[in-house]
Amino acid sequence: MANGKLIIFSAPSGSGKTTIVKHLLEHPELNLEFSISATTRQPRGEEKDGINYYFLSLDNFKQHIKNGDFVEWEEVYRDNFYGTLKTEVERIWAQGKNVIFDIDVAGGLRIKRKFPEETLAVFVKPPSIDELKIRLKKRKTESEDKINMRIAKASVELATAPQFDTIIKNYDLDTAKQEAYDLVADFIGLKKKVNE
Repeated sequence: MANGKLIIFSAPSGSGKTTIVKHLLEHPELNLEFSISATTRQPRGEEKDGINYYFLSLDNFKQHIKNGDFVEWEEVYRDNFYGTLKTEVERIWAQGKNVIFDIDVAGGLRIKRKFPEETLAVFVKPPSIDELKIRLKKRKTESEDKINMRIAKASVELATAPQFDTIIKNYDLDTAKQEAYDLVADFIGLKKKVNE
C-alpha cells in the first residue's frame, strides 16, 4: 500500500484548528481527505455518524483497543475516548490521498512518533487562555463545567507545542489559514500558485 502524507492539526479546543482544516479541505490541489475519528461521546447538534465521527459505544471502543485496531487513541476525559482507526487511514491512502487530522494533542504526537517521515504535525496556538474561554462560551455547546475542564486541559496542551513540527499562532484567522495552506503545500511538494 502506497502511503500518502499525514497532516496533523492539534490544539486546545477553541483554537481554530477545525476552521483551518475545513479551509484546507476546500483546496483540491492539496489532495486531502479528512480522517474521521472514532469517539465514545454523544453526537452534538447536527453531527452524523460516519461523517463527523464514528460514534462507538464504550464497550465497542474498548474492544477495538484490545484488537489493536487504532493508530492512536486517548481517554480524553473519563470514559470519553477518541481515536483513529487504522482502517480510516488505509481507506484514504487507498484513494491516493493525503490524510488530514483535526486531533487532540496527545493523539497527534502519537501519530508523529509512529510515522515520523510521512507526518507534518502543526500546533495551532490561541492568542491567550482568556480568548480561548471566550471562544468556547460563544459556541454555546457545553456547560460551564465542561468549558472549565477544557480550559484546564488547554494549559497542559499548550506546554506540548514545542514537540510539534511547527506552531501557527491564530491571532488572525485569515493569516493562520494562509500560513497553514503554505505549510501543507510545501510539505506535500506542491508548487506555489501565484496570488494564492
